[in-house]
Amino acid sequence: MGGRKLSAEDVRHLYDQHGPALVAYACSFVVDGAAAEDVVHRVFVKLLSGHTSAPDVPAAYLYRAVRNEAFNARRNGWRDAQLEEASLCFTHRHGNREAALTLQKALGELPEEQREVVVMRIWAGMTLEEVAAATEVSLNTAASRYRYALEKLRERLQPHQRRTEDGG
Repeated sequence: MGGRKLSAEDVRHLYDQHGPALVAYACSFVVDGAAAEDVVHRVFVKLLSGHTSAPDVPAAYLYRAVRNEAFNARRNGWRDAQLEEASLCFTHRHGNREAALTLQKALGELPEEQREVVVMRIWAGMTLEEVAAATEVSLNTAASRYRYALEKLRERLQPHQRRTEDGG
């Protein structure tokens, strides 16, 4: 698969399959959902240019590309504004805006390397092996980051969980 060029149909399929999770992932690095969408769209526009060979592991390639594009955007001061509390990157499946904001805030408090592993693993459904390849770390490192992140998220979200169980 490595030498074949990506067709527009290939790119569309990759976007349909990974687009929403890539936007959630990009939210880990940029200031808001609109900036995250811009980062992801720029990656796919580059793919549509026809100069990219089909990657052996498409998910790992896409996450690495989004991460690099987000870092470039951040480094260049692109949309360098404070994250507004009202700007949601995540939505709660039952429409609970407070829960979505709480999750977003808790994710934002994680170290970047832990946050990206959680987003790839949970929202993108990637295996730890795929996460390790995308982040260019060992499998043990990816697994440790995931475990530490989940522990911190449980700790931060526990008060919110109790309010939900109490009917509040």
